[in-house]
Amino acid sequence: MPSRGETAGERDVRWMRVALEAARRAGEAGDVPVGAALVEGERLLAIGENRRERDQDPTAHAEIVALRAGAALRGRWHLEGTTLYVTLEPCAMCAGALVLARVDALVFAAADPRAGAVRTLWRIADDPRLNHRLEIRGDVLAEEAAELLRRFFRARR
Repeated sequence: MPSRGETAGERDVRWMRVALEAARRAGEAGDVPVGAALVEGERLLAIGENRRERDQDPTAHAEIVALRAGAALRGRWHLEGTTLYVTLEPCAMCAGALVLARVDALVFAAADPRAGAVRTLWRIADDPRLNHRLEIRGDVLAEEAAELLRRFFRARR
């Protein structure tokens, strides 16, 4: 729930800025700049940033890093009551992990035309055939997140 005087949209922007800062750190460390913030109410549970290159781990996406840290902090893998903010639309692995962890809501910035699995290519996180579905909001600070990615890949070419 939003803090006093803050709309839900303003809250989404505030937490997405936390995820964007994690994305910047990932990019500075040589990983694709994707960041995530796992939030419970007004409490930041965990921050994740893409760590695939640093950890040489194909599963070290920002979402997975944040989910693991949040589950460790809670002492259980069920993450009901949480919202994950992420700078790029989750892939199939991450969307599946969000469903399995029972995260309540997902807020993402930029759509991912190559691997997006919550709106663009598939709809894993709210598929009615699964035992859990997430509330999904997209396009929060999308241009800022997309520009981070564009600059990162331009610099690599």
